[in-house]
Amino acid sequence: MTKIRRLTQAVFLLIFLWLFLQTESKGANELGYPVKVFLDADPLIFITTSLSTRQFDLPFLLVLVVILATVFMGRVFCGWVCPLGTLHNLAGALKKKRPSAKPLNAYRWKYYILIFLLVSSVFTLQPAGVMDPIALLIRSLSLAVYPAVQYATVSVFNTLYAWQLPLVTDGSEWVYGLLKKGFLSFQQPFFNQAVFTGLVFLGILALNLRERRFWCKYLCPLGALLGLLSRYALLNRSVSEGCDGCGVCVETCQGAAGPDRKDQWIKAECLACLNCDDACPKNAVRFGFSAKAPGATLDLGRRRVIGSALAGVVAVPALRITPLRKAGAADPQLIRPPGSREEREFLRRCVKCGECMKVCITNGLQPALLEADLEGIWSPVLVPRIGYCEYRCTLCGQVCPTGAIQKLSLEEKAKVKIGLAMIDKGRCLPFAHGMSCIVCEEVCPTPKKAIWFEEVRVRDRGGPERILKQPHVDLELCIGCGICETKCPVLGRPAITVTSIGESRSRDNQLLLS
Repeated sequence: MTKIRRLTQAVFLLIFLWLFLQTESKGANELGYPVKVFLDADPLIFITTSLSTRQFDLPFLLVLVVILATVFMGRVFCGWVCPLGTLHNLAGALKKKRPSAKPLNAYRWKYYILIFLLVSSVFTLQPAGVMDPIALLIRSLSLAVYPAVQYATVSVFNTLYAWQLPLVTDGSEWVYGLLKKGFLSFQQPFFNQAVFTGLVFLGILALNLRERRFWCKYLCPLGALLGLLSRYALLNRSVSEGCDGCGVCVETCQGAAGPDRKDQWIKAECLACLNCDDACPKNAVRFGFSAKAPGATLDLGRRRVIGSALAGVVAVPALRITPLRKAGAADPQLIRPPGSREEREFLRRCVKCGECMKVCITNGLQPALLEADLEGIWSPVLVPRIGYCEYRCTLCGQVCPTGAIQKLSLEEKAKVKIGLAMIDKGRCLPFAHGMSCIVCEEVCPTPKKAIWFEEVRVRDRGGPERILKQPHVDLELCIGCGICETKCPVLGRPAITVTSIGESRSRDNQLLLS
């Protein structure tokens, strides 16, 4: 059974990674694969989003499958399916075989974290995505791991090409061509906070060197939720009288189930890995289906449960007593993707999974730091100096698992404003220096150009008079896509910049009175 489980874990991990690689434009405005299927099957994301928005409009069939499997067979998702759990197994395998450190016996921590997340979501806060294992894994791979791997891979092949070694260079170019078709993205992605996000992810994996599956045992809120659902699962464990208490089952247990304690086995902590059954030298362990639910009760402690709930309540006002919540005081650089809901509703739904940033074809979507305060950390923000919003692209709305970014048709997107462009005459070449430049008008994608020219007569210092085109922005036609800022030839701070003012999703953040 251990070999079957490992094979199953490998299959699901490969499916997850394959879908991750498919979260990228292949030239069309449709991905063609259910790239967010793991997020759609996540019960924690479904429950916290439903609570925070007070709406049950998310797909629930896959969530229902996971819940039913848990209620029937226990935490099989954690032990057999979860891709982050599989990576924890691989990281734990790096630990040298030596006397293990004493287990922390702190499995209750993750339940307190779960209570905090659920209570805060009842009061319209959505912090679950920060610690949800599926969202965390996709975010870490998208923002840090995959860009680093791509950069290193391309550097190696560029070096081999520069050396021009007989046979080696030709072989490397053939391999490089294969990687470009199925593994490498069209262009090198760059993200803010990549180092920070990567260090957090590596730190979580490194905890396995302290104790295997440390995250799963003590910190994972999804594991805690599934543990609660599995308390009365029909799959149960029994130990015969042949058990001599050798402790082999403790060494192989992937959870914090305490398998050596026989009748005090903690059912909610069992990952259904079946390692103890395979490893028992006396063949005293059995797993089978029965209505009886043996084992110890899950005692979390009344005071700590109340404390976790109160922390969830206090977190809501603590994160929202900021001037950024006031109308007109929001960070003007907080440009959300087209289709984003009104900011408060957006933050209630966004789980910071990074799917939209991974799929953005210009690399313009970046993770927020404090632009939307702590509540909005790692949520997507368009940074036009890095990349613009492609006029004929709606991929970010297609991959969003919670509807924070709504799926738009191309016709609907063409009518959506995400901001407005403004010209800095002190930096614009035609205004400040009398030099001809029409880049912003040339790249403007709207059918009727949102940037128009005024012909004026100018005179260089000591030179003849000549006619020059000076650009202006039509505030009614500009959609704030940011391509003008991206392509502006003025280095440093560009001469034309886009802010969120005028965005369609807000009634308050407007420049023009209706």
